[in-house]
Amino acid sequence: MHSEAAEQLERELTVLLRRSRAIGRETARTVHPDLEPEAYSLLVRLDDVGEARPSDLATFFGIGKPTLSRQVQLLETLGLVERSTDPTDGRAVRLRLSAVGTEKVHAARQARRERLHSRLKDWSEADMTQLASLVARLNSQI
Repeated sequence: MHSEAAEQLERELTVLLRRSRAIGRETARTVHPDLEPEAYSLLVRLDDVGEARPSDLATFFGIGKPTLSRQVQLLETLGLVERSTDPTDGRAVRLRLSAVGTEKVHAARQARRERLHSRLKDWSEADMTQLASLVARLNSQI
């Protein structure tokens, strides 16, 4: 029985992740036409935490520093991210959203939330809370 449930979960997660990637591409392009979803995720993370060292971002996303560096370079070129010297270590840098980056990310996140709300308009608050809790639990274990 558990095996059937695991198989069903795997199928549904595959569909969800594919759809999420498509939505991620659309959302990233609302910020800038050349922006990839992975770079958009960096912007969202910076919006959530305020600022971060590149190494911390690489660790959070489970990507290599060269990959992160390329993405950050594009974000800087597009004027969406700024770097500054880390006050605790003059050799290190910290990244944060620029004013333009903040404006664009907030607009994109709001539009994405509105899209989600319209798709889940028939869901109860309890169902949404339960799903959020279960997804958070899953995220903490993968």
